Amino acid sequence: MVRRMTVKQVAVTGASRGIGRAISELFLKNGWRVWALARTEASIEPLKAQGDVHFVAFDAANERSVLDAAHRLTTDAGHLTALVNNAGIALSAPLHRTSTEDFQRLMHINVTAPFMLTRELSGAMVKAGHGRIVNIASTAAQKGFKYTAAYCASKHALLGLTRSLALELAIRGVTVNAVSPGWTDTDMFTASVQRISESTGRSQDDARETLAKMNPLHRPIKPEEVAEVVYFLCASPGAAAITGADYVIDGGETV
Repeated sequence: MVRRMTVKQVAVTGASRGIGRAISELFLKNGWRVWALARTEASIEPLKAQGDVHFVAFDAANERSVLDAAHRLTTDAGHLTALVNNAGIALSAPLHRTSTEDFQRLMHINVTAPFMLTRELSGAMVKAGHGRIVNIASTAAQKGFKYTAAYCASKHALLGLTRSLALELAIRGVTVNAVSPGWTDTDMFTASVQRISESTGRSQDDARETLAKMNPLHRPIKPEEVAEVVYFLCASPGAAAITGADYVIDGGETV
């Protein structure tokens, strides 16, 4: 028998900015309780004014922090309706300048932390007979990009994890899906614009236009557009039979 909850609850990692913040805001707008996983409580203060928000200290690079966050959620939240593994980092560097430490850090943040959280939190979903898990991957999970070997490897791994867990948990009533954005208008996009400008001497406007033209829409994806797809996968009855899928939101870049 599926146990119903009076309050729908979602845990979002990297909730303080960018895609994670947009996701959190959309869930709050729809009356959900949001467990906002971030490094500092101050960083989620803007979210607290928008609804039922609970801060959970979380550093995806630190195994102890990830386990402590999972314990807090298990103890205080109980059965989550949904988990969104959004926190991630990128690195752009040629292979010979990518250290083993760089590679391991990206893998830990982008793959190991989502693996650990899903392992620790999916048990309550299985027990309740219902749960939705969404992993934020990337177009770097769809194809290779020059100078991003570590990042591409981590996002390919995250997509593989998503598909495997989808098969494992389907019979238990838990869906696992991925959302793969292209260049999205976040701090990461701004930092890339800055790097291109500094390395080429071009203006930031020119650098931004170069990145924007990587997809047929000639604009970066909006965080809110990613959030809408995540919300659909987590909340819509129409997504109940969707599992192991990867929703690519890239303006046609990888077509």
